[in-house]
Amino acid sequence: MGEGNHSVVTEFLLSELTDRPELQVPLFVLFLLIYLITLVWNGGMILLITIDPRLHTPMYFFLQNLSFCDICCSSIISPKMLQSFISEKKSISYTGCYTQLYFGIFSQDIECLLLAVMAYDRYVAICNPLLYTVTMSRQRCNQLMAGVYGVALADSTIIICFLLQLSFCSSNVIKHFFCESPALLALSCSDTRINEIMMFASVCYTTVISVLTILLSYVCIISTILQIHSAEGRSKAFSTCACHFMAVAMFYGTQLFMYLRPTSSYSMDTDKIASVFYTVVIPLLNPLIYSLRNREVKGALWKTINKFVSH
Repeated sequence: MGEGNHSVVTEFLLSELTDRPELQVPLFVLFLLIYLITLVWNGGMILLITIDPRLHTPMYFFLQNLSFCDICCSSIISPKMLQSFISEKKSISYTGCYTQLYFGIFSQDIECLLLAVMAYDRYVAICNPLLYTVTMSRQRCNQLMAGVYGVALADSTIIICFLLQLSFCSSNVIKHFFCESPALLALSCSDTRINEIMMFASVCYTTVISVLTILLSYVCIISTILQIHSAEGRSKAFSTCACHFMAVAMFYGTQLFMYLRPTSSYSMDTDKIASVFYTVVIPLLNPLIYSLRNREVKGALWKTINKFVSH
């Protein structure tokens, strides 16, 4: 149905991840395996932390929430992407597109803020170890997580409310393999200045605040570690931060690459690859990083496996 020069959009057409037909099936198999492993690893991490009393500490409480966030992030993108590999019509309904966009913003905000909270936790553990149990009490941890989810919920709701005001005219083809804010703004025939302002504000009070928190935490952490006279003590302190630092480097490295590179170097193919990395690959790698480089997690895993085998 038409209304003036505007049309009522009932669905969007998504672009393919690749336009090479011979790669569709191999990519389907690859991303299906990645998705299944992501679910198993992150679900296993949540279960392991739940059942092992030795992992009932603030750091693993936050890691449990990170695993839940990674499951959500991967499940928002992967099923529709997998469907597009084996379906001729690469479409998504208007409601489905906005739902995917809403939960995509929500999960990314959670991961962004949660990495900052985890950096603060490591700061307290290394710089104020005697006050750690008091500062990072169960009540404080719950309050921090409530704040993370509350800010993410408010941010995603506000962004979506403004995006719902957009009108779409001649085209409904999204130049991406999933619904993303910049792709919808580029497609809209509405005045998008208010949306761009809201998205900039969102970046400022989530990403910028999170990055500053992480940087300040690690400046204090490194300063404290360098004052430790024992080489073994320095090594142990560094090892407690190594996993988190790797997760931070992957997440924010991808974000900086996507949003701060020069416009002249923009490429849709490069943008798709970067999007695949932070929406599909990072949720797979996070639990691997924390499990393979963490003695407590590996110890708890082997203990659980031995208990299961013995029964």
